[in-house]
Amino acid sequence: MGSCNFSLLTLLAAALAGGPLAAQSCRDDAIWLRGDWGSVRLSVEVADDAAERAQGLMHVEQMPPGAGMLFVYEAERPTAFWMKNTLIPLDMIFADAQGRVVKVHPMAIPHDETPIPSGEPVQYVLEINGGMAAQLGIAEGSEMMHPAISGDPVWPCE
Repeated sequence: MGSCNFSLLTLLAAALAGGPLAAQSCRDDAIWLRGDWGSVRLSVEVADDAAERAQGLMHVEQMPPGAGMLFVYEAERPTAFWMKNTLIPLDMIFADAQGRVVKVHPMAIPHDETPIPSGEPVQYVLEINGGMAAQLGIAEGSEMMHPAISGDPVWPCE
């Protein structure tokens, strides 16, 4: 996962930020999420082609608390993930074409080959360290902001 070094304090400080700061920070290597719980900026690697999506976070031994991977598909579609060759527990955050979270799958089990379906068509899937979604309050209805979310995003880059 690159050299993203975030302390929990930095992550929590970012969670308290919002509004104009978030709009100014719209960049490929970061994603913002917001909801009733507040907002947070996470460092992300983007997987936007078939090879990158197939590799995902397999064989990653650890990931900084403020980091994740954003899977980007060309269009909305039902999808399913599994944890084959994934060494760390992950939360999977599924979002529609507008960047609205439609499902959060918490604590996916390392090495488990059981499919984890999106439930409904999605265009974006964010994987973060297991337990982080609950810790921050990320839930269905939360909104994402990232340059890859185009068309009619619920939280557009400005």
